[in-house]
Amino acid sequence: MKRKQNNLLGIFRFSIFLTVILAGVTFWQLSWQGLWLFFVLLILEVTFSFDNAVVNSRTLASMSLIWQRIFLTVGIFIAVFAVRFLLPIVIVIFASGLNFGEVVSMALNNPERYSHVLHNASPMINAFGGIFLLMIGLSYFVDYNKQIHWVRGVEPWLARAGKFENFRACLILLVMVVLYFTVEEKYKAMILISSVLGTLLHIGLELFGSLFGSHSSKDIKLKTGWAAFAAFLYLEVLDASFSFDGVIGAFAITSSVILITSGLSAGAIWVRSLTIYLMRSGTLSKYRYLEHGAHWAIVALGIMMLFKLFHVELPEWITGSLGLAFIILAIGSSVIEARHSKNTKNLQSS
Repeated sequence: MKRKQNNLLGIFRFSIFLTVILAGVTFWQLSWQGLWLFFVLLILEVTFSFDNAVVNSRTLASMSLIWQRIFLTVGIFIAVFAVRFLLPIVIVIFASGLNFGEVVSMALNNPERYSHVLHNASPMINAFGGIFLLMIGLSYFVDYNKQIHWVRGVEPWLARAGKFENFRACLILLVMVVLYFTVEEKYKAMILISSVLGTLLHIGLELFGSLFGSHSSKDIKLKTGWAAFAAFLYLEVLDASFSFDGVIGAFAITSSVILITSGLSAGAIWVRSLTIYLMRSGTLSKYRYLEHGAHWAIVALGIMMLFKLFHVELPEWITGSLGLAFIILAIGSSVIEARHSKNTKNLQSS
């Protein structure tokens, strides 16, 4: 038992190692103030993405060991370089019309302007990310075969709606139509295109996974090849969707792009290790409502991203804390349910 605990804790060694290196470089470049902001950004990223780790752990459990390792190695490179540094630059390129070199120079030498351009592109980011996250939540709850329900007044109804094949598509299209007719005139086309792309990406990943995946209960834990690659892509896109808010919100803390990238990247590495830990420790099976809470947190984050299209912006600490609140409530409900079931069995046996 002790050996198993040591193996599980060993998952975080890589995170600790890289965090120490990044923190050391940050301290060398920016002294104590930079180091403090580094850990603030790290905590911000972990708080934002804890529910992401819960959802990821379920998908990761269906992948072979080699793809789990790819998730922790190649996936970390994608999360650090591609998502938290390169992706915002690409967004700024589209928003500003500047070339790659000019945007990189702006990010390093004029971070205030870079932050301003990125913030101006936030309607596109929020529409894409918000719709994509809503699609994830609907895919989980709108399932006719779903038997376990946490929020009893809502989840059973959504599950029953799953018998109608087009219910999810109609609901998300309704949201897109409402957005189009209610947002500011200058953002209508951008938000519509971004919403459609977010929907198409989610549907495309589902189709890709269905094409190469197996629906057999015996095979679902042995995804390899293209099926595992499809699951890997899903995890990376989900990570990117969660990172959008964190990257934009980080500029409220500091204007240093290097500091933002290092702090959020360290947090992303911890989230990856946390995902592996949740999967191998069997936490999802121990707390039966944990996955429900994570998906409600995803739905809430998606809704908040869409609300930002109407200039309704909550403080970052509220946005991050809301996800944790769902997780804590789900764990508490799971513990209460387990105790109730145990007491019921004891009464029946006596």
